[in-house]
Amino acid sequence: MEIRTVLAVVLSIIVLIGYQYLFVKPVAERAGDKNDVPAQVKEAVPPGPAAIPGADKERALSGALLQDAGDLVPVPTPEGVHPRDIVVENGLYKMVFSELGAGVKKCLLKGYTVDLSPDSPLEDLVKVEPPRLPLVLSLGGTRDLDLSTAYFRADKESIKLEGKGRESTLSFVARVGEGIDVVKTFTFHPGTYWVDLDVQVRGAGGAASLHLYNRPYKARSRYIFSGPSYYGKEGFQEIKLSDPGDRESYSGYLDWVAYGDNYFMTALVPKDPAGPWGVDAIKKGDGRGLVEIRLTDLRAGGAPAGVRHMDVGLYFGPKEIDRLNALGHNLSKAIDFGWFDPIAKPLLYLLKFFYRYLHNYGVAIIVLTVLIKLAFWPLAHKSAQSMKTMQKLQPKMAKLKEKYGDDKERLNKELMHLYRTYKVNPMSGCLPMLLQIPVFFALYKVLLQAIELRHAPFALWINDLSAPDRLMVGVHIPYLGGIPVLTLLMGISMYFQQKLSPSSLDPTQARMMQFLPVIFTFMFINFPSGLVLYWLVNNVLSIVQQYYVNKFTD
Repeated sequence: MEIRTVLAVVLSIIVLIGYQYLFVKPVAERAGDKNDVPAQVKEAVPPGPAAIPGADKERALSGALLQDAGDLVPVPTPEGVHPRDIVVENGLYKMVFSELGAGVKKCLLKGYTVDLSPDSPLEDLVKVEPPRLPLVLSLGGTRDLDLSTAYFRADKESIKLEGKGRESTLSFVARVGEGIDVVKTFTFHPGTYWVDLDVQVRGAGGAASLHLYNRPYKARSRYIFSGPSYYGKEGFQEIKLSDPGDRESYSGYLDWVAYGDNYFMTALVPKDPAGPWGVDAIKKGDGRGLVEIRLTDLRAGGAPAGVRHMDVGLYFGPKEIDRLNALGHNLSKAIDFGWFDPIAKPLLYLLKFFYRYLHNYGVAIIVLTVLIKLAFWPLAHKSAQSMKTMQKLQPKMAKLKEKYGDDKERLNKELMHLYRTYKVNPMSGCLPMLLQIPVFFALYKVLLQAIELRHAPFALWINDLSAPDRLMVGVHIPYLGGIPVLTLLMGISMYFQQKLSPSSLDPTQARMMQFLPVIFTFMFINFPSGLVLYWLVNNVLSIVQQYYVNKFTD
């Protein structure tokens, strides 16, 4: 029973990681510099519903929803006009808008750097160059107009919001055709990533679409999803586009549509979610994972004066659960821990609660581990006592096997009688370990995805709890780079825990079990250091508990 339990744990971890490795495509890293993005506006994509592999009726392209990018007519910039860059800043970000299309060229987050190097640049959520900028517009009608190269005159040269000051607006105005006028008004607020956007279109007969262009954020893990997602009538949905030309669409109730990874996102949030709204996501053929997301206002008709309004909120920022909860619109649903979400979210809140007082997420993980161990302590204590009793029963069990070895039914009957007599349950050794598996995986997801753990230091050489621990010793170690000290300590602690634990295994099985600490050490080498810290502390506490059982119980 004991070896089956441990093997079940090992196989569970291998299945989870193996599934991710074999069937989940790795996130493409950005190749080269973003300045070499092709500048052409028109790009052919497979037209119509046939370009949506496997889409069901709810997500099928409706034909009237959107036109393909190749059908859009570019609106050129007038000769002699030199579009300006408009800089908007508050305490959290620096956004750079272009009068070319009134899109966002940069969104620099002041509280987040790309890496931990002293000269690291600020995290920029815009990974593309003109004309494919977030928040450019296209219009439907007798001619479908692409406004990404249209000139929008801005009413301000720059905006800087100080402290808790007043909000400020920035308007872009364009004449994009005979009788067609467009006004895009942004309202910025101090102390928040939230921005209001009101689009007014006069004289165009068709729908208006806002575009989010982006490329996959640079990711260090193949397990991180980077791409488009939305929250609609069926809840949270990730849109996974594998090959150039892949396309997926949705129409109906919509809380938000976004492009992001596990840490950051750029989101469009309809003020009237009932809409209906249309979402169209297309993977382009530029060779580097460029994705276009279009949010289309499908509400019929406009005002009597012929003015259509598209009123949305924007969120360009980190996926901080408290911040997103405060904004509403189900934005916090963008933080998704998969199957383990019901366990992972409480663990994240507990970590944040402890951090509020301890100011160190590593210490918070240790405190959380102690609490988890205390919660499982009675069950684990009973399990340890049962295993110790089972060890004492080994001679009696050996005699029964010798006596009834040829009669399996009688042997099982006698063994069950022996267990009842000494009040032991052979299954009790399995339960504590099996109950901890969901907690382990949930914490794994939290430490891999929660932005609160990104670049969070612990002590000494461990300066990022979301990354594998490496102690650099001045010599490059192949594959590893540095020494995984915490992981090695975890393997050693597992070895001593195994030596202290009573065993009812035969010699062959016992020799097999001796390899488990080595196997786990190799498995944990590239796990987040925060997760290794949890497992190490858990092992140390288990050693203390087992020592107490061995020393003070009969």
